[in-house]
Amino acid sequence: MTRDGYEKLREELDRLRRHERPAIMRAIAEARAHGDLAENAEYHAAREKQSFIEGRINELEAKVGNAEVIAPPSGGDRITFGSTVRLEDETGREYRYQIVGSDESEPARGRISVLSPLARTLIGKRVGDRVTAALPGGQKNFEVLEVNFAWTD
Repeated sequence: MTRDGYEKLREELDRLRRHERPAIMRAIAEARAHGDLAENAEYHAAREKQSFIEGRINELEAKVGNAEVIAPPSGGDRITFGSTVRLEDETGREYRYQIVGSDESEPARGRISVLSPLARTLIGKRVGDRVTAALPGGQKNFEVLEVNFAWTD
């Protein structure tokens, strides 16, 4: 994963541990104080939320612990993981993408998963190459215009 993706996961893990977990523990304690737990909807909702938070913490701990952080390439003309690419389709419309890990993909912001059909088609290609990607909406042709440029949001 990229450094940005790793930092976002670490921030979410920290927020869950420092803020969400203590808050839900307080909510459970407060709900318990209301008496009969069998018919206490607040208690059951808080326990359900606690289960979700603990599951997410476990998931994030595993991802952060096993993460391999890769610096995006800053030069060259070959597309690899972390590359930024500028493409042009057959109608002349331009697209800009960064190939990132699955956990950090945000297609609406141009960050596509390395496992996506388009990214798999682009890996290993160079500036000037023409590619045909089998996308969910059908096949689409692109020309690679630029790679490994600085990514700005």
